Amino acid sequence: MSAASTPLRDIDDAPPRDRVRVQGAALPFDLVLVLAILGLAGCSLTAIKYSTVDDITGDPTYYFKRQAIFFVVGGILSLALIRFDYALLRRARWWIYGFLMASIFAVKILGSVAKGAQRSIALGPFQFQASELGKVLIVIALASFAADRARRLNEWDTTARIMLLALIPAAFVMVQPDLGSALVYGAISLATLFFAGTPVRHFLALLALGAVAISMVLVIAPAAGVEVLHGYQKDRLTSFLHPSADTNKAGYQQHQSLIAIGSGRKTGRGTHATQTKDNFLPEHHTDFINAVVGERWGFVGAALVLSLYALLIWRGLRILTMAKDLFGAVMAGGIVAMLLFQVFVNVGMTLGIMPITGIPLPLMSYGGSSVVSTLLAIGLLQAIYVQGRMSASTKGRIMSH
Repeated sequence: MSAASTPLRDIDDAPPRDRVRVQGAALPFDLVLVLAILGLAGCSLTAIKYSTVDDITGDPTYYFKRQAIFFVVGGILSLALIRFDYALLRRARWWIYGFLMASIFAVKILGSVAKGAQRSIALGPFQFQASELGKVLIVIALASFAADRARRLNEWDTTARIMLLALIPAAFVMVQPDLGSALVYGAISLATLFFAGTPVRHFLALLALGAVAISMVLVIAPAAGVEVLHGYQKDRLTSFLHPSADTNKAGYQQHQSLIAIGSGRKTGRGTHATQTKDNFLPEHHTDFINAVVGERWGFVGAALVLSLYALLIWRGLRILTMAKDLFGAVMAGGIVAMLLFQVFVNVGMTLGIMPITGIPLPLMSYGGSSVVSTLLAIGLLQAIYVQGRMSASTKGRIMSH
């Protein structure tokens, strides 16, 4: 049975008297979701403060202060979205999609190169990474398209168009190269299909096509002299499949991460967290922030962070069921999938069960684009929650009369 075996009625199809006016609403936001976000923000700032104290000479709180600024800016934007009528986003879907593509192309033209990749645009002292904001924009665009074709979800044409809308920006992001974000775009597209109610046979066909595509990238294309993946990406995949083969080069990051997490044991090493303190653990404030938590605060600290993510995902799924229309439900599902996929891949790569792809840990890893974009997504979840409650309240009053 598909996810939408009992489809939601779109608010645009409802009688005028059942439509909800967002302006003037006084319903509270989801407090539990806010507490989960605040908890993750506190964990992020604490981990970054202690892991980067020696990174910038003369300024031990450099990364801490910047991350705090990112949370404040993202928090303000998130609060502004709570009372926003998200139905307006559906009407502006092609503008949103156009801005997504334009921002990705802008990175190719104006972006700065760092560590062999061109992923961001310098804006004064900060960096704007379009692929991070693109994760939220693609959720909105795909949810809008799925809602518009709600009565045609059984058609192959609908599935093909949704996948194409996601794969086009994903391909350009992958060229930057940013394989991690491209994979997130793919996960969002599949989640959109699932929550919209796409038949199972479509997913089976996509699975078969995916297997063929992977074979072409990893086997057929290299045999023909065409290299789709960059050298370091192939090395990371090889080191993941054979983790003990090369722990000094390609497998170095994952090997050091496992040492850090393993040495943390139950309650962590505290100030004796030498993997982080002595800089053995690379990218300790970004991709491998989970390993920092595991070494310094042990299983207890890591369990706390994962519990906060579980709470966040639970509230997101609950909001999905409360949405006033199909667009809101699919958008909430896309946001939940975006967060869950990133958490699973990032934590998995620090534990050695997933290859290294450069996907940040949402609301934990250092980075303004990731933090602000994620908080924008949380703001949309809150808007869906508020308007869903308003719709239920309005219908209840109509029924009572």
